[in-house]
Amino acid sequence: MKLLVLGATGHIGGEVVDLALGRGHLVTAYARTPQKIQRREPSLIVEQGDALDVERLTDALRGQDAVVSALGLPARQALRPSSFMAESMASTVAAMRRAQVRRLAVVSAAVLFPMPGLFYAFFRWLLKHHARDLSAMESVIRGTDVAWTVARPPRLVSGEAGAARVVVDGLPPRARSISFRSVAAFLLECVERDEHVRQIVGLSK
Repeated sequence: MKLLVLGATGHIGGEVVDLALGRGHLVTAYARTPQKIQRREPSLIVEQGDALDVERLTDALRGQDAVVSALGLPARQALRPSSFMAESMASTVAAMRRAQVRRLAVVSAAVLFPMPGLFYAFFRWLLKHHARDLSAMESVIRGTDVAWTVARPPRLVSGEAGAARVVVDGLPPRARSISFRSVAAFLLECVERDEHVRQIVGLSK
């Protein structure tokens, strides 16, 4: 499979790249700062580009089978008003349409689930700006005809990949955290197996 990874220099994106290469896929890592990607091998193409640049994204997407978007915001920026997630997704789906690529898997966040309790209420308040941007991003995705999957993990931690617990349109019971690598594995398996198409999925370890 030919796979383009957005956010390839981040925690989840880096894990997607590593897992995909290990499974024999041809990976294009699309990054604003490609020098952060030190790995060099024949199956990895590193493309410099901005996620908001539709023309450059379209060029990078030609001939790809799927897109995995692991784009995110730095922690401090996530606490401030932003429209980056929605704007970058609008650019991505526009470029996919031009390049005739239909499969998309995207990382969002569990904060968008209407879960009861003070734990979730606190994080909804803390991340209200980021949640608004993520909600707008998901609205962009749902308004397209691409074969999308949206993953909403809770708190992300370091660790090995394990089988994720998966619930469609909700979080698994007692969900608190999941590793970056487990989320990456889930996204990759969704596009490999063409699973969870046009579904929003909650994950947990």
